[in-house]
Formats: sequence, structure tokens, C-alpha cells
Amino acid sequence: MKLFFLRHANAVERDPNIYPDDGLRPLTSEGSKKMTRIARTLDEMDIRVDRILSSPFLRARETAEIARKSLHLDKDQLALVDTLLPFGDTKALITEIREKFPRFNLLLVGHEPDLSELISLLLTGDKSMPLILKKGGICCLSIDELVPGKCATLEWLLNPAQLRTD
Repeated sequence: MKLFFLRHANAVERDPNIYPDDGLRPLTSEGSKKMTRIARTLDEMDIRVDRILSSPFLRARETAEIARKSLHLDKDQLALVDTLLPFGDTKALITEIREKFPRFNLLLVGHEPDLSELISLLLTGDKSMPLILKKGGICCLSIDELVPGKCATLEWLLNPAQLRTD
């Protein structure tokens, strides 16, 4: 199985007066444009996934939708999962993937520091590896058997500048 981790693109700044619910902050127009170029590059790299799992927050959903279209997936191949919300339950996410998608290649769209902590856990067995997944950055892990601990091999990690083709 391959797990791809994609951090959402640039979103509008936090402002509790405009967005009292942080989950409703959308991507900026520049964030959408950059993510469209990044997603196009992922397609050109021949990245193939069976499903996309995304945080329900608007900025992650918008990022996942852009990726879904570029990767030629149907709408039903994108699922919103609460375990990818900020401070989501990592163990529950791993259990959900093991039970519902055991041999699938998945693209997980979410937030920091959660994605980096999950990558660290799967690579080293704990969440303390210093790693930052930049907005629009993507990581690919190869996994034989997904468990909540050291079980993955890093295939690659790319920042957004390496992915955008202008």
C-alpha cells in the first residue's frame, strides 16, 4: 500500500470575526491556483490513488476536490473523515484505513502538525521526528502492513515549489 499525505493549500488568514468557525476558512484564490498546478503535476508524475480521504474542514475539502479532478477520480472516491480534522485521532484513522481500505493506495488531505506527526509515527514509531509538510506539500510512504507505529518506508517528500510547473 502507498499512503500519500497532502497538506491543504494556502487558506485565508484566521479571523474570528469573519470566520468564527475555523473549519469554514476557504482557500485563497492564489492557493487554489497553486494547488491546481500542483495537482496537475501529480497527474503528470503518474500518481495513482484508489481513494482520497480528507479532513472535513473547507480548506482541506477544496484541496482534495482539486486533487480528485486532476487525478481523474469519481466524486464517490473522495470521503470526508473526522479523523483527519486538526487534533484528530491518529489511532482511529489507522484503524479506519486498515478496516475499510486495507490494500488501497490513498491520498490523505489534512493539516499540520497532524500529518507530519502521522508520517513520523509510521516512519519511526513516535511523533517526534522533526518534519514539516508545507502547504501544498506531499509525501509518499510505502507500507506492507499498516500499524500505529514504525511500519513505513519514505519514498519521497516534495515541497510545493518542487511540484508547481508554471
